[in-house]
Amino acid sequence: MHILFLSHYFPPEVNAPATRTYEHCRHWVESGHKVTVVTCVPNHPQGKIYPGFKNRLFQKDIVDGIEVIRLWTYITANEGFFKRTLNYVLYMFAVILALPFLPKAKIVVSTSPQFFCGLAGFFYSFFKRARWVLEIRDLWPESIIAVGAINNKAIIKSLEWIESFAYRRCHKIVCVTDAFKKFICGKGITPEKVEVIKNGVDLQLFSEFTGENELAEEHQLSNKFVASYVGTHGMAHHLETVLQAAELLHYRDDIVFLLVGDGAERNRLLAMKDEMKLENVLMLGQMPKSRMPEIWDLSDASLVLLKKSDLFKTVIPSKIFESMAMRKPIILGVEGEVKDIIDDAGCGICIEPENAEQLAKALKQLADDSALHTQKGDRGKVFVEQNFDRKVLAQRYAEILNAL
Repeated sequence: MHILFLSHYFPPEVNAPATRTYEHCRHWVESGHKVTVVTCVPNHPQGKIYPGFKNRLFQKDIVDGIEVIRLWTYITANEGFFKRTLNYVLYMFAVILALPFLPKAKIVVSTSPQFFCGLAGFFYSFFKRARWVLEIRDLWPESIIAVGAINNKAIIKSLEWIESFAYRRCHKIVCVTDAFKKFICGKGITPEKVEVIKNGVDLQLFSEFTGENELAEEHQLSNKFVASYVGTHGMAHHLETVLQAAELLHYRDDIVFLLVGDGAERNRLLAMKDEMKLENVLMLGQMPKSRMPEIWDLSDASLVLLKKSDLFKTVIPSKIFESMAMRKPIILGVEGEVKDIIDDAGCGICIEPENAEQLAKALKQLADDSALHTQKGDRGKVFVEQNFDRKVLAQRYAEILNAL
């Protein structure tokens, strides 16, 4: 089976969509399928092209057996609604213009968000006579409305029409949570058309780290209890909660907060950290995927946080699976389906979103009770191995594609 995958992000970018796409595609290739990924030049999240790449019209490469085609698009940082939207729209037009030069595949998978990347699958399907699978990793435009990125009613109505069009015209929808499936079916889509393939983790990459941890030594973290937030620093994550908790725990010399990643809110958070004079907060910026096991190794707890919003009750942040695989207890500031997973696994402490007092209390509990810390870490490891092995999930995904 030849699968063509449209994704705005792909390694060496390290965000969740790049990781999900790459790991699924790699496992499909290992299973004997031919896979082509059509993407952009890597530039997320700063809008700066990675070293060794150029923003050319059309370029090909092979990555772990995956044929990777990178198209020219407008490059911008992951901030500012208009510029980001232009970036997404131009990717869709780049796919349309490149259609005569793209290989013919039986299946096209387009992943959304980004919104117009998802819609690009329609054009490939129509002109190449392929079956179109729409992957929904986030609910657009609902998620950008929830964080206040847009409030123009005409724009919202237009995006909702496009959303409905894509749901109706694709041949299959693959979403990442049960709550997403319920939402999509509420739009009039039959349940048979919607499949759920949740995020998972590459258990080979994210295993217990046994090497020398240079980061821990460099930043003098070896003898500290490190609470880490790893991921995008965006409007949806409300990371000021971390800084507020750090202020509450300023008297605990043994507890350090580590933030790893980049995003639209990072500069504001850095300024806030300096203004609050927080010496117990370390912000490292974005790190390559290859160093993530090292980050998790020096960490003692994983912080998974989002804004308090009914919409975010439908999401499952993919970083929880990496945390479980590395035996790191999770402090979860998200309600809904992901809370059920943490409760079922017994691998963390759930707090109210945006509640710095509860975050500080949970950290003290884990830092002061080594038996509890070990127990929750062990439970997470067992649970993720049994339920969220990316290789097993990729096989299920391939069966759905093959059935089309």
